Amino acid sequence: MRVRAEQATFCTGQTLKGEVVTDALVARPVATIMMMVFFSGLALDIAFPAAVLTVMASLKWLVENWPATNDLSFDRKAETA
Repeated sequence: MRVRAEQATFCTGQTLKGEVVTDALVARPVATIMMMVFFSGLALDIAFPAAVLTVMASLKWLVENWPATNDLSFDRKAETA
């Protein structure tokens, strides 16, 4: 008989003393905030290195494709004049 009573109270989320195991007013918002912090940390763990690598690749491309000083058009005009 006691086992059935324990199973019934366990299924309803209560302990043998009648207290609710998880207080929904406190536990759910705390769990939600903890999950938000965890997953935003994961997102930053991915986004920040991606942004840094994008800036590095852009600077490399800019340095490789920047025109040399002798290739500028106004220097050629000054030499031919």
